Amino acid sequence: MMRRPFLVLPWLTIRTTTGGPISTELRINDRIRVSEVRLVGPNGETVGIVPTADALRLAQEADLDLVEVAPTARPPVCKLMDYGKFKYENAQKAREARRNQTNVVIKEMKLRPKIDAHDYETKKGHVVRFLRAGDMVKITIMFRGREQHRPELGFRLLQKLAEDVTELGFVESSPKQDGRNMIMVLGPHKKKAEAKVELKAERQEKAAAREAEKAEERAEMKATHAAPAAKKERGRSENLDPEIES
Repeated sequence: MMRRPFLVLPWLTIRTTTGGPISTELRINDRIRVSEVRLVGPNGETVGIVPTADALRLAQEADLDLVEVAPTARPPVCKLMDYGKFKYENAQKAREARRNQTNVVIKEMKLRPKIDAHDYETKKGHVVRFLRAGDMVKITIMFRGREQHRPELGFRLLQKLAEDVTELGFVESSPKQDGRNMIMVLGPHKKKAEAKVELKAERQEKAAAREAEKAEERAEMKATHAAPAAKKERGRSENLDPEIES
């Protein structure tokens, strides 16, 4: 039995619609369509349940907006306020919250178990810089060849590093063997926001000190150029012979 082919009609079109973005704007003034609202005054005082028309009249008399702050309540809760000022203050708070939010950043530093003293100091300097900036640091000891049979070398090196930076950080995750590597995580004592404030103040102090040094150098150079070279006064020579007219 042969199956009939699917017939596509040119005049038949299937349209799919998707809903638009959900609005987060509060309904204000004439956009409030309910018959009555629970009204709150501009200072937070409760007025009570009043007809929406009366609430709008009160808003107009006070030169304020009627804002629906709790639309799901029965009846909805509306407040008298300056809606423009309300939106501006909320935007400022959101911007400040984004500025102060803590972003967890994990830096990584890799070492060898038989690292020499100079390289160790260089690596430790990077770890100190990361911790001072408020970042977590993942320390990885990489073992190769026969070094894998001497895990105590890596453990002692991680312990030494943790002791050297104990003023700036603490051991967030103790040393653990992970295949050919041994891993330890250090966490900063200060939060990211606090570290940023301190680093900014330190940079400003250094900049001020450099500017003071430059100002002092300019003053010295100016004083040097301003003082004229002592020139010998060329006076008339005394005439020792009275017969020679001056």
